[in-house]
Amino acid sequence: MRKSLAQRLSLGTVGAVVAVLFGFPTYWLITTSFKTPGQVLSPAYDLIPTSATVDNFVTAITKPGFVTYLTNSLIVNSANTIIDHIWAWRADHGNGGTVGWTTNTADTGLVVNGNNVLATGLFVEHYQKYEVIWNGQGGRTIFFQNEMPYDVPNQAAWNSGVNGYAAYKVGTNVTTHEAWGVGSYNYFNVNPSVNAYHAFEVPNTSGVRFHSLLTVSLNYQGTITHVINDTGAVTPSGTVPSNVVNYP
Repeated sequence: MRKSLAQRLSLGTVGAVVAVLFGFPTYWLITTSFKTPGQVLSPAYDLIPTSATVDNFVTAITKPGFVTYLTNSLIVNSANTIIDHIWAWRADHGNGGTVGWTTNTADTGLVVNGNNVLATGLFVEHYQKYEVIWNGQGGRTIFFQNEMPYDVPNQAAWNSGVNGYAAYKVGTNVTTHEAWGVGSYNYFNVNPSVNAYHAFEVPNTSGVRFHSLLTVSLNYQGTITHVINDTGAVTPSGTVPSNVVNYP
């Protein structure tokens, strides 16, 4: 049925509004990236940069730390922040040729630099170095799940001074941190001789406390020697957890 003029005008109006709502922010984002700092901070809203520049891109690429941002999924620098139900995952198994130890590389899923950050429902998995690095004071995590990378080719490729990398590392200068219900699993199916020395690495200080921890070797493909620091038994066979109730 042929639409009436009123219907066509209505649909056209709706389409135009949707295009503006979704298209204009993208346009503004792109054009702003070519503006000078003075133009960005100016109260005048220029739809087209009066003096376009690529200096912002040069600064981003050459500024120290740029590579860090590329190899980590999420970095939290703000204090008093809540991280709720985050699943950060580096793909390490899938269609042949699309994933692999040297094909899709990523160091760390979450880096927390801000103080008094709370994480609830934190899932960080399969990264190639420390999966979580927590440098801020007063951090708290309620439920953490981790799988170490499946595709470690050999022990030499995965070593932090001890075998492997901890799934959850609290910075050496941190004096207050607490976590409840945390677990890390390994499944080194590419090379079952691979070992992780421990799943959790924390400073030995009374203000850093962990509760209800476990490690598991899934299908007994590789092992984790300790749960946290030098505490906790090696992962047994039979997909049986190694538990630590409280640390310290």
